[in-house]
Amino acid sequence: MPAQDFRYWVVLGGMRTGSNLLEEHLAAFPGLTAHGELFNPHFFGRPKQTSAFDLSMTAREADPLRVIEAMTAQSESLPGFRLFYDHDPRVIAHVLNDPSAAKIILTRRPIDSYVSLKVARKTGQWWLGDLTAARAAKVQFEPQEYTDFLETLAAFQSRIARSLQTTGQTAFHIDYDDLSDADVIAGLGAFLGARGPQETGRIRAKVQNPDPLSARLTNPDEAEATLNRLAAPDIGGAPSREPGRGPGLKFFRACANAPLLYMPIRGAGVDPVPAWLEDVDPKQQVLGNLTQHDMRRWKRQHPGHRAFTVVRHPLPRAYDAFCRFLLPDGPETYADLRDALINRYDVPLPAKGPDTAWTATEQRAAFLAFLTFLKGNLGGQTALRVDNTWASQGILLQAITDFAIPDRVLREDDLATGLSEVARDAQASAPPLKAGFASPAPFALSDIRDDAIDTAIRAAYQRDFMMFGFERWQAPQAA
Repeated sequence: MPAQDFRYWVVLGGMRTGSNLLEEHLAAFPGLTAHGELFNPHFFGRPKQTSAFDLSMTAREADPLRVIEAMTAQSESLPGFRLFYDHDPRVIAHVLNDPSAAKIILTRRPIDSYVSLKVARKTGQWWLGDLTAARAAKVQFEPQEYTDFLETLAAFQSRIARSLQTTGQTAFHIDYDDLSDADVIAGLGAFLGARGPQETGRIRAKVQNPDPLSARLTNPDEAEATLNRLAAPDIGGAPSREPGRGPGLKFFRACANAPLLYMPIRGAGVDPVPAWLEDVDPKQQVLGNLTQHDMRRWKRQHPGHRAFTVVRHPLPRAYDAFCRFLLPDGPETYADLRDALINRYDVPLPAKGPDTAWTATEQRAAFLAFLTFLKGNLGGQTALRVDNTWASQGILLQAITDFAIPDRVLREDDLATGLSEVARDAQASAPPLKAGFASPAPFALSDIRDDAIDTAIRAAYQRDFMMFGFERWQAPQAA
């Protein structure tokens, strides 16, 4: 059905599926209006609200469909609401059979919803605007309770699917993990006929529980066993809440006269590889700012070409970002992020950058506070951007491989050997590597690193540690 034929929209989902964030996304589109959970049995649209559209909860109970008519009659834009499996069954039946209702089906992995629901009930926190207000708790996994939850959810989703099939309707399907994908959200706006792009400043909700499920359960082993019996294992995976990335094509570097292509995973370090490529090239010519057309032509002109990238241990990589773009107060500084770290996240950065009185103890405290911020930033719990200099390398590598797959993924701690091997594969010379990645810093990482920093970096980059098999950083790894 064309978007202009819809009279209203409905998010069909359940508690702790990301519906608050999705509603904020929808309300940020011009031409769309959101009214919350209009048929929640305990309130009318919003918590503690007992009336809407000049109707009381008593009136709603007597004739719930009257609410939908009042909503559409009183709205100048396309209105909508969230409808869960435990809301008024009369409304669920009506909406499923109403072709004028734009149906948005929101799903999330059931075990994530279940644990998030128990945590919310324990902490009393149902919505989060920033990690500074986040509350954490561990809860008990109850096998029978989860099985009942799963059956209720499955029955609701099955009912939706059958209704769409038997009535010949369509719907927009969106998953919890899609809520950080700007392209998917834009597609949803187009489905509903929004009048323009989002006003993103209106979106304040943040992910509440970015940690692995195992970190939020008192009995993770029992949960794992139950999920295995239900054919839904793995509660220890670290979910990704980072926005997707482009491949960073403009940062690619290719030898003009040798078949070597470098596809860098962006970061803050002073990258030594482009200079090495220049030494490799017979005429010391390295190409940059390539377009897709340039890339295709280069590959055709360089048969036997080899492409490679480099991953670094998260700790020195994060330290480079901190020391280059946040610690100083200079021309390269991310001033907006620096101010926010100081004023909102209690990162004790020196007001005008480190001076001769700045100590290793102060450097350690500031860096540790930054790593604590990073955990929330990468987990989708802050309003600040996830900068490429500290974005997870797994996310950045995925963006590269979506464009073109590198022949080799080299590691910083064995970079000289790796470069020699990739040059050999391309039948090119292999000059020595003349420098390392480390950015200038008032103190070496090895001078401030301790167990607390090791714990914090692992907490911030759980997925990278798992994906790349990183172990505890050792000082000799620093180039």
